[in-house]
Amino acid sequence: MDFKFSEELNQFREKVRKFGQKEFTPERARKFDLEEKYPDELRKLAYQQGLVDYSDPWKVMISIEELCSIDPGLGISVTIPYFGAEVILLFGSDMLKEKYLSRVNSGEAIMGLAVTEPSGGSDVAGSTTRAEKKGDKYVVSGSKMFISNGNIADFLVTLVRTSEGDGKRHHGLSVLVIDTGSTGFNANKLTGKLGVRATTTAEISMQNVEVPAENLVGEEGKGFYYIMTFFNISRIFVAAQGIGIAQGAYNRALELVKKRGESFSGKEEVQFILAEMATKIKATRLVTYEAASYLFNFEPDPAITSMAKQMAGETAVFVAEKALELAGIEAVDGDLERIFRDAKILEIWEGTSEIEKLVISRNLLKGGKA
Repeated sequence: MDFKFSEELNQFREKVRKFGQKEFTPERARKFDLEEKYPDELRKLAYQQGLVDYSDPWKVMISIEELCSIDPGLGISVTIPYFGAEVILLFGSDMLKEKYLSRVNSGEAIMGLAVTEPSGGSDVAGSTTRAEKKGDKYVVSGSKMFISNGNIADFLVTLVRTSEGDGKRHHGLSVLVIDTGSTGFNANKLTGKLGVRATTTAEISMQNVEVPAENLVGEEGKGFYYIMTFFNISRIFVAAQGIGIAQGAYNRALELVKKRGESFSGKEEVQFILAEMATKIKATRLVTYEAASYLFNFEPDPAITSMAKQMAGETAVFVAEKALELAGIEAVDGDLERIFRDAKILEIWEGTSEIEKLVISRNLLKGGKA
């Protein structure tokens, strides 16, 4: 399979790289990490320069990969305001696309996806947030946890339970678009996270929040399938985060090894580490690009997508850790310490590595391409 990019995409990659190198300074990256503050000015700059172009998913992937290689916290921050857009794009009404997505695409609004619950974790089918239909509105009560953009989003694509269905837990779930300014909606920012502190994560509570019935995405009872479809897309972009983080850690480690001279770079154990880092990055990138080529041609393979996401998360953590080992004491005040902290989340969000293994094995047993 040929993964040579067109000249247009190569030029776009260079444009993104130059933006990141100019705007993601070490001082800025350190500041937003320490202050745990969302860099909204960078989001607006990235939007103005067209760096997150959802009309072309390859461009989205390239932006994520390149920006995360320079700084993961800032890179994820400027590409996450669109999180959950695919749910509305694929299954939402024209009204929802116009009312909500147009505001995000114009840079006016920030959105997010609210699925995870305090007692549910990776168990999406266990969602207990209730939405009762009363006339021309739904009344929503419940809570969500670890919601990206939760306290800065203008609206959230939210998984709710509208009925008990036929007794199967994944039935009876629906998706609503909920305005965060609604009465009864509260978001508490979570602080002290291990990594990606430039992004905002919140605990959401909803008490009798009224949502117009027209804010239902697709059909009642189909929410589980909509969210699973979304994860099959978003896992590609998380894999791109992993490739970027790993590449950035490797680049720093390689530069450090060269700077220390032959007495250090000539050691076999150092060469072995560099070779293993580079090999894992190459393999992860190839699997991710293959998974993306299926998805972007409307032939997604969940097994390969989950392989890419699992590999990318584990590769990012492995390479960041090995880079720290090579740096030694120099890592204490440098970028590598922050990059290592940022890498860990990739083994957790959008499905833990264990969940990905379940997806892979179940699809293989059903005869998936992989």
